[in-house]
Amino acid sequence: MLVMSVVALFFLLEEHRAHMLGALPYLFLLACPLMHVFMHHGHHHHGSEPSSPDQPKANSHQDGE
Repeated sequence: MLVMSVVALFFLLEEHRAHMLGALPYLFLLACPLMHVFMHHGHHHHGSEPSSPDQPKANSHQDGE
């Protein structure tokens, strides 16, 4: 069953290679805003002033609260 699936996938990719390569530029353009949304998930801009690395954050959750 596995060998049959691999052969079917191979022929599917061979027959539709032109369609997939034609859509590749659009997939890159779609990836840009998606990466921007998901890669900036950890950035929380709560205040207007940037905090210096020497000062602890005021809203840190490391103390268990």
